[in-house]
Amino acid sequence: MTTTVITNIGSLVTNDPALGNGPLGLIQDAAVVVDGETVAWVGPAATAPAADASFDAQGRALIPGFVDSHSHLLFAGDRTQEFNARMSGRAYSAGGIRTTVAATRAATDAELEAGLVRHLDEARRQGTTTFETKSGYGLTVEDEARALRIAAAHTDEVTYLGAHIVSPDYAEDPAGYVDLVTGPMLDACAPYARWVDVFCEKGAFDGDQARAILTAGAARGLVPRVHANQLTYGPGVQLAVELEAASADHCTHLTDADVDALASSGGRTVATLLPGAEFSTRAQWPDARRLLDAGVTVALSTDCNPGSSYTSSMPFCIALAVRDMHMTPDEALWAATAGGARALRRTDVGAVTPGARADLALLDAPSHVHLAYRPGVPLVSAVWQRGVRAH
Repeated sequence: MTTTVITNIGSLVTNDPALGNGPLGLIQDAAVVVDGETVAWVGPAATAPAADASFDAQGRALIPGFVDSHSHLLFAGDRTQEFNARMSGRAYSAGGIRTTVAATRAATDAELEAGLVRHLDEARRQGTTTFETKSGYGLTVEDEARALRIAAAHTDEVTYLGAHIVSPDYAEDPAGYVDLVTGPMLDACAPYARWVDVFCEKGAFDGDQARAILTAGAARGLVPRVHANQLTYGPGVQLAVELEAASADHCTHLTDADVDALASSGGRTVATLLPGAEFSTRAQWPDARRLLDAGVTVALSTDCNPGSSYTSSMPFCIALAVRDMHMTPDEALWAATAGGARALRRTDVGAVTPGARADLALLDAPSHVHLAYRPGVPLVSAVWQRGVRAH
């Protein structure tokens, strides 16, 4: 198997304090040896072992590939007019998620797959190498199952989100829709998914409905995740911790008891913050500082979706987290890499350590701090995914 040494790395983020300085395990003037799909060696460039091939980083920074642990990439249609109205202060009465549901149902498999691949490629060019994506825009047995089948062909991290909203077909029978989601729809979707998710929020699913959906999914071997406390205070975070969900996502409106619950989970339930949603809706920012100071494990993700966060850029979300959520640049990068890996319960991604998957992003900058220091600038100049240079 061919080995490659990436040398002359000005600043290497390993996310392993045993390998370098601080929580990011920083090594200056570093090298990384890639053997096939994995990292074989990490250390000072002066002591790097020989390899079959070499790549000169020219003093630039190398970081782990971003781990985007929350996105909605299986959809069709466009909601530009909705965004334009919201940003222009005008009332807009179109159907929100229901607009996307109608377009997604009408799309062919090929159209849905082409959209997914386009968004994955777009994110990869910006340094993302691990992707989670959800269903949730079909809301019928057939449409949810085909979304997950298509997603599973392109990523290992696939989430069943039949409980995104109550299907328009069941507007007068929410209980009947819960029965569908926990019965025939779950049966059709479980073979393609690793995770089960629910939008636990006023106007979507209440605590009892969310519990029924998550426990039904868990009984089929799916691990819970929860859209929790995005729009208002509610039971989502407490339910996530109680059911040992991998993550409680959004976490915008939190009581002290919610923060304590997340902290007491010992990192079992990660608080995944999604600043793209607040940016795109002019909503209240999550208080990342409060969570971090309480000892909560925090992840950052894009929430890429056509309605409330149409960005695939993890660097952009890092810049927002530093500027508006009061994270340090180090904390934000860790949350976008190692934090995302924790939210997906992965130990093979999110770090540059021997034995980890060789997912790497080279920045056209001397330090990872430039991700927040130079917002909007396309700093990712090369990406390796499973040891293969992708961009």
